[in-house]
Amino acid sequence: MQTIPFYKMSGSGNDFILIDNRENILGDIGLDQFIVQVCRRKMSAGADGMILIEAAEDLDFKWRFYNSDGSRAEMCGNGARCAARYAYLNDIAGTEMVFGTDAGPIQASVSGDRVRIGMTPPFDYRPPFVLNAGGHAVEVSFINTGVPHAVIRTDDLATAPVVDLGRAIRQHPEFAPAGTNVNFIAVEDSSRLGIRTYERGVEDETLACGTGAVAGALVYALENGTPAPIDMLTRSNKRLTIHYELDGDNCRQVFMEGDARIIYTAALTPDAWQY
Repeated sequence: MQTIPFYKMSGSGNDFILIDNRENILGDIGLDQFIVQVCRRKMSAGADGMILIEAAEDLDFKWRFYNSDGSRAEMCGNGARCAARYAYLNDIAGTEMVFGTDAGPIQASVSGDRVRIGMTPPFDYRPPFVLNAGGHAVEVSFINTGVPHAVIRTDDLATAPVVDLGRAIRQHPEFAPAGTNVNFIAVEDSSRLGIRTYERGVEDETLACGTGAVAGALVYALENGTPAPIDMLTRSNKRLTIHYELDGDNCRQVFMEGDARIIYTAALTPDAWQY
């Protein structure tokens, strides 16, 4: 029986299946369906996404990142931290590394179960504008932190309509054709924000979103002149620390630090993807 070794990892509650694909054990034919099947909760291993670790000539490694619906994403901050720790633990890279993503090369530094990653330069920042979505006029900011993110300020994060309004904005023509992730942020104090995220590709709220936490922090910093760092408290109650340098209407030298935990190691059998 063919089996596929994997790690199940969690970055602040965002969970992933990581597979060493440097020997191309997974071909491209039927890969999207394989990912959908394996990422099913209760019916298979279950995860928010899958990360394939692959060989790269000029970097420590490269990855292919997939959402649980089989769609490929350019970047995932929580996934990047997990990939870095996986690479270190499996002698693919040292504690300091650079690996390739569809959004560009990522620097990472591993210290125990904490990982600090350098984010790709954010771009396409749009200050608050009004969007008609879900039957409401909503004030939204936007920034791309490797993947697109809409950011909405709220006074009550607990009752924010993350799924309903998040889905309406995610599919809004303003962000077509790629769509966007949608983040709701609330100020807890001058250097700490709460955040909840509706994730494109998962098509639901997740317990954390790394690029979303970066987006929320940078939008808040740009609109309020807030110096770094900012702590982002995710739905999982885990903290992501965002470092950056403000440069007028831009942010430079953006880093994110947070946990990357091994939940278990195991092997997938054909029953995981054939049922």
